Amino acid sequence: MIILLSLALVPVFALLIYIYRKDSKNPEPISMLVKALIFGALSCFVSLVFTSMQDEIPAEEMDQLDAIIDAFTGAALPEEFAKLLMLWLLVRKSKYFDQPMDAIVYAACVSLGFAGLENIFYLIDSPDIFSTGILRGLTSVPAHFCFAVSMGYFYALAHFGQKLKLWYKLLTYFVPVILHGIYDALLSVTDDDYFFIILIIWILFCWRMYSMALKRINKLKEVTVD
Repeated sequence: MIILLSLALVPVFALLIYIYRKDSKNPEPISMLVKALIFGALSCFVSLVFTSMQDEIPAEEMDQLDAIIDAFTGAALPEEFAKLLMLWLLVRKSKYFDQPMDAIVYAACVSLGFAGLENIFYLIDSPDIFSTGILRGLTSVPAHFCFAVSMGYFYALAHFGQKLKLWYKLLTYFVPVILHGIYDALLSVTDDDYFFIILIIWILFCWRMYSMALKRINKLKEVTVD
């Protein structure tokens, strides 16, 4: 169990330390970050409520188009909604939510709480926890982190900005959904004829997503509200 938890949670804590250090000018209370992680873990169960309402197609009956659609409707839409709901509940009345960078920090913590619990579930069901844990630690956890950075970035623009508030509120949800959906959709392509092409596209997509996340973090960490 210790090995399983280590494989599931070490990448989560590595990214937590990273985002906490990025907010060194005005760091958030540890108690709030722990609360955000707990809210993120709870968002796993919230998303399951929505997915349980959908008509599930058995894996053996799912064609390529079904798999791509499921990447959005079965994962991206409910999971990002659950995380956004928890982020809103966390910060809506918090006195600590007073700087734009805070939105990214809290969104990242919520998303990493989700990713950590999701990792544990995956590893419990995996016949090879080492390969699954390492693979998810290098791909899935950073991806959830990037989805969260986009969510937090637009949440900050909607909350602290003076213009286009409605537009930014929409982007707060739909940009992470699009990133998440494309990420999962590319992984769902199983056609051997296009495997290497899709793999290259997926790698380029991830690289672009990671670089944009870093740019958004660096941009907001320099912005302060008096």
